[in-house]
Amino acid sequence: MPDSLNDAYQPLWKDRKRILGMPISFTRYEVTSDRLILKKGFFRTETNELLLYRILDIKLVRTLSQKIFGVGTIILYSADQSHNTLELQNIKKSDAVRKFLSKIVEQERNSKGITGREIYGAAAGMMGSESGAYVFKDVNGDGIPD
Repeated sequence: MPDSLNDAYQPLWKDRKRILGMPISFTRYEVTSDRLILKKGFFRTETNELLLYRILDIKLVRTLSQKIFGVGTIILYSADQSHNTLELQNIKKSDAVRKFLSKIVEQERNSKGITGREIYGAAAGMMGSESGAYVFKDVNGDGIPD
């Protein structure tokens, strides 16, 4: 396979839905350079993909019990017909993930020349490469590209 195809599907971030703060569920989340992938199930699996440039709004919700276990739920509102609301439930370091998603959604919109009604995020965490594509770096080593 060409390297560009492999690079497109290399995860920039991945996690599982957590139960009591532990990743013991069969729901997995993954973000590549241009899409968010949600995989659910053990016996019957379901995979949903959402193109990042179609995300319109990002919301973070943390209940008291989620705060105790260090997780949160990220709600994505999108222009996608099949799932216009997508929840990433019980994600570790949810605020950092929300910021990362905001940055990468903005970068993807800019690379495709798409303008939304509202502009999110800043390009501060993105570093340009020689090819003109943006590369996300994990500066502080927490597993979430900054």
